[in-house]
Amino acid sequence: MIYMSKWESPIGGITMAGTREELTGLWFDGQKYFESGLPKEREEKETPVFQETKRWLSIYFQGKEPDFTPPLLLEGSEFRKAVWRILLTIPYGETMSYGEIARRIAKEQGQTRMSAQAVGGAVGHNPISIIVPCHRVVGTNGSLTGYAGGIDRKIRLLTLEKTDMSGLFVPKKGTAL
Repeated sequence: MIYMSKWESPIGGITMAGTREELTGLWFDGQKYFESGLPKEREEKETPVFQETKRWLSIYFQGKEPDFTPPLLLEGSEFRKAVWRILLTIPYGETMSYGEIARRIAKEQGQTRMSAQAVGGAVGHNPISIIVPCHRVVGTNGSLTGYAGGIDRKIRLLTLEKTDMSGLFVPKKGTAL
């Protein structure tokens, strides 16, 4: 059974999904791919993993780096899971480019190169926002692109983490990256 719970963050409502013991989804309400892949049969219920996730989120939104991670169950293709594992290594307050992730994936898979666009697709389908920090991924040129929760939220999350954003920018519509 998949359970659901809601939490109100300073930057919008959050919906969580999971088993009793593992978090399987965390989305800003209405974001792109909201509740993607969830079964129709689910139940609103407060579970131990949701209590731990809410504690993590409370610490995070106070501008502090939580010193624990709730138990996660990342479900997706092996490629997507490899990208999400790399996201989990991006330190609090820092960023990594799609190109850097692509190079790491290529090296892990013994390939000479990997498409940054393929990486972008996996990052965009990350089912556990914030905790699996897809908001810390930026374009190779420093552009703030590709956050399913919206660029405004991405900026707010990076600002909350006191990320040095001096070299980052929001591209104008129609600008090639």
